[in-house]
Amino acid sequence: MGFKSAPAASGKRKSSSTDKHSDSNRVKKAKTVTGPKHQKRDEDEAAGSDGSGFSDSGDATDEVKNTKPVRSFGGQNDKTAGKPTGTQTSREAHAKQKQLAQERKAAKPLADEVHRTKKLWEKLRRKSHVPKEERQKLVDELYSIITGRIKEFVLKHDAVRAVQTAIKYSTPAQRKQIAKELQGTYAQLAESRYAKFLIGKLLVQSDTEIRDIIIPEFYGKVRKLINHPEASWILDDIYRGAATKEQKAHMLREWYGPEFSLFKPTNGEITADLTKIIADEPAKRSTIMKYLCDMTNNLIQKKLTGFTMLHDAMLQYFLNLKPESEELKEFVEVVKEDENGDLLKNMAFTKSGARLVCLLLANGTAKDRKQILKTFKDTFQLMCGDPNGHMILLAAYDVIDDTVLTSKTIFPEILGKNEEKDLENIIFLANDLNARITILYLLEGQSKSLFPASHSYDLELLAEIHEARQKTSKKDTDVRRKELVAAMSPPLLAAIATSPKDLVATSFGCQFVADVLLSATGDKAAALEAVASTTAGNPTPAESEEADPLYPAAPHISLTPHGGKLFKTLIAGGRFDKAAGEIKRVDPPLNFADVLYPVIKEHVLQWATGPSSFTVLGLLEAPDFASKKELLKTLKSGKKTLEAAAKGDKVDMEKKDAKKVKGISISTLVGIVVGLGIVALLFGLSACMWWARRRRIRREKEKGVGGRGRPPLDRLASSRGLDDELVPPGLESVFNPMAQDGPGSVFDRGEELDSTPVRELPGTPTDQNDAAKLDPRPENGDSTVPRANLNSTQQERETGTYANSWSKFQNVQL
Repeated sequence: MGFKSAPAASGKRKSSSTDKHSDSNRVKKAKTVTGPKHQKRDEDEAAGSDGSGFSDSGDATDEVKNTKPVRSFGGQNDKTAGKPTGTQTSREAHAKQKQLAQERKAAKPLADEVHRTKKLWEKLRRKSHVPKEERQKLVDELYSIITGRIKEFVLKHDAVRAVQTAIKYSTPAQRKQIAKELQGTYAQLAESRYAKFLIGKLLVQSDTEIRDIIIPEFYGKVRKLINHPEASWILDDIYRGAATKEQKAHMLREWYGPEFSLFKPTNGEITADLTKIIADEPAKRSTIMKYLCDMTNNLIQKKLTGFTMLHDAMLQYFLNLKPESEELKEFVEVVKEDENGDLLKNMAFTKSGARLVCLLLANGTAKDRKQILKTFKDTFQLMCGDPNGHMILLAAYDVIDDTVLTSKTIFPEILGKNEEKDLENIIFLANDLNARITILYLLEGQSKSLFPASHSYDLELLAEIHEARQKTSKKDTDVRRKELVAAMSPPLLAAIATSPKDLVATSFGCQFVADVLLSATGDKAAALEAVASTTAGNPTPAESEEADPLYPAAPHISLTPHGGKLFKTLIAGGRFDKAAGEIKRVDPPLNFADVLYPVIKEHVLQWATGPSSFTVLGLLEAPDFASKKELLKTLKSGKKTLEAAAKGDKVDMEKKDAKKVKGISISTLVGIVVGLGIVALLFGLSACMWWARRRRIRREKEKGVGGRGRPPLDRLASSRGLDDELVPPGLESVFNPMAQDGPGSVFDRGEELDSTPVRELPGTPTDQNDAAKLDPRPENGDSTVPRANLNSTQQERETGTYANSWSKFQNVQL
């Protein structure tokens, strides 16, 4: 019955549809053809036109029914066929529309300025086509337009690019000016699809002042912006690459609750360590953990799992979960069951995320580890070379007891699944600073050569993993390591046997080859022969004239320091044990000396006299070397060559030392010469000053004149008495030698000065009575102390009756 009722229903639909398309409706539809949306005819043309497509007889309904589109000539399509054509062509209509659009743009604010900035941007963005001087002029003109109106330009999708170009070629002062002008709008710019890149342009220069202007504007808005589709990415970029440790703590604290967005800590210390925060306020633990869980779940549900800030927050949440609690189980399930595993894959490439994955592996069950490990399928190759991702592989080596699962999941990915891919991947693993750890860690362990100072954090994380695995892993560490080494040895040995020259060409490659041959398991004969074959040929070949100086040929392996060290290690057959003080040979022994000697036999003297002479010494010291006597015989036959080489080395060393000393003496000599020149200059200036002074004194003695016709040294006679000066008792003769009461003045000792009479000016008093009138000193016994004068006679000095020199002194001063 159901199937039969279908036609009736369809018939009803058809009848209803035919009712809708009645004649009246068709008439209305036909009228729209000549409506205002289409081109109109002039009334005159419509009245007198014969080819309109309508019949001449019948009513309007019949005309509409019989209307058929007339195919137009000239290649017009069916859409425009049958429509009335007016006087306005299609080109004119488009031109008019374009004109209207331009008028609308011109009516907008800053239309002319935006147009000018776009023209300037078109020139500036072609960096190689604009000379430096012209570019500077364009930048100055651009700044003259946008200065003071940056906020209006940055929110326009076309003008903001011009502003970014201005920042690109700006000076530090101009960048700071733009940053200050935009202050208060950075949160709004971060939400803009185009203006958010402007923030990155300002921060990429690493200016601390600009950074401290921009980043604090995001405080209190982290929850809102991290959920925004545009602002979340620029916010995370700022958090990861530009923010300081304190600024990161400010932003991460807002994940713990609203109060951390509004209030700062009372003790002044800003920290994002959730363990410390909960320790200070244990009552807030449940509130903080719930708020943090909601924020992380919200982003995970939105598939926004690539944020470094999210990974930091998740790590803080995990570190504060109680062991074997329901919260921990729920958190692990959320991480594992993420669709497509995007969360775990993104976490592998950040510091906090990689640490969290390592701790999940160390603390999880066997089922959890298996699921996490399978999530990283097709990602292990990228994780090998990543500074953070390679730690997840080391954690898997150390905590997963199922070594079959580990070897089948990880090794095919990082070593390759075919011979060509295998060789390419292994060469990469041998020479990359991070990827080499994922292979050599199983062979060397935590050696200093494998974990330099730059990888100290790796050792700290491994210690944390080893502490956690004590409760979750059951297999012995050495057994687990040996099983993994046995699983990866065949492809490594095959790679060495296939392409030994590529591997021994670098220092890291030589270390890789030595570790594999000493620690790997399986048949090593082919690999040892391949390594020995790299030593074939003359170590010092003659230089070819056809050699390209720009691309010189690689030197012989015996001339490289890493090559000699490799062969010495393989000949010794083991590593040096510091505790035992001897070389600990591997079992079974390599016997590399017997493999190497036949290859270098013809050129052994050149090896012995070259940079790799310790290789020959190693052959002589090897306990399992079968051709030791033959080698000694060859070396004795070339004794003169060896002695000459030894003397030559000694002479070369002496020459190098001499050059070094010579270089040092030359630089020292330059310093000494400069120093002596400065000392000589100072000495010469001092001598000139002394000689000039002596000449002046001698001239005064010879002429008897102290310059400008004055009596010699008469200017030293003080016009003040002893009462005018505060002189200590008993030192009057020292501070004023002219005030002595008797003969023997310091100015008279051993000097025969000429007593030249003082020049008398007209109208000046010369006798004692007149001089007494001019003497301004009070008339008392103390102030009329007789004083010696250079012009006094010997008799006056002996009797103590000195002539009053006041008038003479006044005459000299006049």
